[in-house]
Amino acid sequence: MIFFAVLLALLLDQARPMTHQNLVHVASRGWIRWVKRSLDAGQSHHGIMVWVAGVAVPAMVVAGVHITLRTYSVILTFVWDVLVLYFTLGFRQFSHHFTDIRNALERGDDSEARQVLAEWKQIPVERQPESELLRHAIEHSVIAVHQHVLGVLVCFLMCWIAGFGPAGAVLFRLADYLAQSCNPDAPKVDAVPSSDSVSQVAAKAWGWVNHLPARATALAFAVVGNFEEAVASWRQDAVLFNEPNQGVVLAATAGALNVRLGRRVAPSPSSTSGRMSSLAELASPDANALGREPQLAHLASLVGLVWRSVVLWLVFLALLTLANLVG
Repeated sequence: MIFFAVLLALLLDQARPMTHQNLVHVASRGWIRWVKRSLDAGQSHHGIMVWVAGVAVPAMVVAGVHITLRTYSVILTFVWDVLVLYFTLGFRQFSHHFTDIRNALERGDDSEARQVLAEWKQIPVERQPESELLRHAIEHSVIAVHQHVLGVLVCFLMCWIAGFGPAGAVLFRLADYLAQSCNPDAPKVDAVPSSDSVSQVAAKAWGWVNHLPARATALAFAVVGNFEEAVASWRQDAVLFNEPNQGVVLAATAGALNVRLGRRVAPSPSSTSGRMSSLAELASPDANALGREPQLAHLASLVGLVWRSVVLWLVFLALLTLANLVG
């Protein structure tokens, strides 16, 4: 059942991709804004209240619907799971940005590629060389793949095994969205200001929710890519990133593709240790020293790496479904 639900959701995403302004996503963003306006008064306990109301409650509602439907109809339960996955899981919610950047670079139109990347992630790229543009494109695409596809799959699977159906997919996506809306360095997806309490709770909770999914994504990239280099890069370079979970995913990607991720800059005189300048972080000059500078061919390699990872997960889910049917 779980395999067919995921497969159908992915096929629907390819056939009828969700836009950023679809009703469910707009309602989800509106829900988070309303919760923050209503519950965030700046006190220490308000951060927990906002996270529980904004993230945990919708996930519990989705789990409750799944459990209720399961007592009446297997078909209705399957339809519900597919619908939830369709709105939370999918490449087409972000892949058009990557495709536009890749097509522009293949045409030699660096200015259009920079414009698309700037509009996508709201980062200044006007004066960056092509290698930096490629690096940003790879990094943001990898994080998007994790946050929209592979990480969602892992959270969905964990909650499905526990009997809560697709609640994990909702938990993962809403926890990510709330953390982004509270991050002053992230692109502005929410106009409602956040108190320090809400920002701290959202960031810490997102770190917990994303801990296992990030490592599952990194492991999948290692299995379908250059395993030894991916694991070595994971162990050596993940700690250089300020955001640990993103660091795990990006370091494993760098090793799997043999590409240097994280802009290499010299540490400041006042700092004895540098950090990786990936997604606006600072890197030590020796970070990813064994990887090659990003090249256009790495974009095609990234596409292959991602699809092989998805196939790996589908095979795993198929075996899990088969074992469940036989058992």
